[in-house]
Amino acid sequence: MRKFAKIIGGAALLAAIPTMGWAQDAPTLESLAANDAFVFNTLLFLIGGFLVMWMAAGFAMLEAGFVRTKNVSMQCLKNITLYSVAGLMFWVVGYKLMYGGGNYFGEFKIMSFAAEDVDTGYSSYSDWFFQMVFCATTASIVSGTVAERIKFWPFVIFVVALTGFIYPIVGSWEWGGGFLNTDAFIATFGSEFSDFAGSTLVHSTGGWAALTGALILGARKGKYVDGRVNPIPGSNMTLATLGVFILWLGWFGFNGASQLAMGTINDADSIAKVFVNTNMAAAAGVMAAVIYTQLRYGKIDLTLALNGALAGLVAITAGPLDPSVPAAILIGAIGSLLACLTVPLLDKLQIDDVVGAIPVHLVAGIFGTLVVCLTTPDITFMAQLVGVIAVAIFVSVVSSIIWLAMKFTIGIRVSEEDEYTGLDQAEIGVPAYPEFVSS
Repeated sequence: MRKFAKIIGGAALLAAIPTMGWAQDAPTLESLAANDAFVFNTLLFLIGGFLVMWMAAGFAMLEAGFVRTKNVSMQCLKNITLYSVAGLMFWVVGYKLMYGGGNYFGEFKIMSFAAEDVDTGYSSYSDWFFQMVFCATTASIVSGTVAERIKFWPFVIFVVALTGFIYPIVGSWEWGGGFLNTDAFIATFGSEFSDFAGSTLVHSTGGWAALTGALILGARKGKYVDGRVNPIPGSNMTLATLGVFILWLGWFGFNGASQLAMGTINDADSIAKVFVNTNMAAAAGVMAAVIYTQLRYGKIDLTLALNGALAGLVAITAGPLDPSVPAAILIGAIGSLLACLTVPLLDKLQIDDVVGAIPVHLVAGIFGTLVVCLTTPDITFMAQLVGVIAVAIFVSVVSSIIWLAMKFTIGIRVSEEDEYTGLDQAEIGVPAYPEFVSS
């Protein structure tokens, strides 16, 4: 009887709770829906954010595998440092630049987090975190291209400029309501510029910065001799493959969470479609590279297969929601083939890109951005092209100024002796594989 009485009493208490707590201000269905949307939107940013943060590990492993044994520790150090610098710079100045409505000089102030209001739709902390990890991705692209011959501190200085100023300004043009979305731009070019998750704003930005760095820094010693290209194999294809799988996983957060909302059935369905298109573009990128290298060289090139996956991912990033699955497969495959064709072109131009970031992030990023006009309604080719050109000019000019200023002051390249010894020993004194270091 006592147990039965407790059950009856507990039920009565539960029945009374609504009237006890909400007697003065009963919640409406609208307020409950707003609370639910706030929670789900915030959760989307946080999950997407830590998946994109995990891409930092992917870049580190990819680069560690693609560089020689004597430079692995340096690449690991550069990657953990650039992620940290990006976080600090995006807090100090980057976020305000990016979302300050184009008021660049008036928004040089430290990020402050607003008191939470359900009407905003998400936590300001979660939004900052999600946007910050995109910023770090841009810097990761540069790291691999200039590997094995750049000094550590000049690289860090460039990352400060890239993550604190260059990337946030570029991002503000589209995601911050800047000139690529103004009425004047739309009237002139027929539509706004559209870049869903950053094929141009993130990947091509990093690609242009990497290209200017490679040109000004010069190739590794022995890479190009008397007009011949001497391949320099990486240290560990296992690590490189692991890095690509990590990046592939992280890309679901990169593209999926760029839907920016998960509080409705339509949003959840859109995120699921983005996941599928992202995955299929990457898969098509791998197979396109595998088939191409088999036919072109008679043997399958693992490095191009790995970069084929990444090129497919970069290509679909500008518009992963609107294409059908067959269209996403085609976009990923073409992006991969363009990357494969760019590799020998860079060698002919004697542009040394250690990990292939320029073909993957720049070339496939441009292609993915331009092809949006074929898959997304009301987006014009001219709007996309002008956006690509604007980013190219701004990033290339500003990056070149910074690289050249450092080159003629503090210097950006290690000595020939240090390059021969390896940066693990010469720059940081911590070899990744000490058993291979002669005493």
